[in-house]
Amino acid sequence: MQRLYSTFANGWPGRGLLLLRLALSTFLMARSFATGSRSNGEIWLSAILWIAGALLAAGLWTAILAGITGGIELWTAFADAIGRDAHLLAAAIALGLAVLGPGAWSIDARLFGRRRISVQNDGSRKGA
Repeated sequence: MQRLYSTFANGWPGRGLLLLRLALSTFLMARSFATGSRSNGEIWLSAILWIAGALLAAGLWTAILAGITGGIELWTAFADAIGRDAHLLAAAIALGLAVLGPGAWSIDARLFGRRRISVQNDGSRKGA
């Protein structure tokens, strides 16, 4: 996972990535609860989108899930004329997250981020 991102953005860029993750996950989870008659395929798609939204909110497997949801949203935008603008916007956010990464405030950063190792020099030398 560390090969996908050179750094996990912190500070204001990290907050911006968190905001994008929360906006996308809210859209996906709300979409999964949309009412109407559903076939088996639509029920499975709704379950996948809800799980993806929950994991994106936490920042786990962000690049993979954002890429998958971006593809699903693009497919939905061109397959269904209703709400095309919202699906295209969600796809743009998802694909942007897939490229930029989850940010420092995510589970991905805790699991795969760089570690800081500090070595203290007490001034003594061994072998001298």
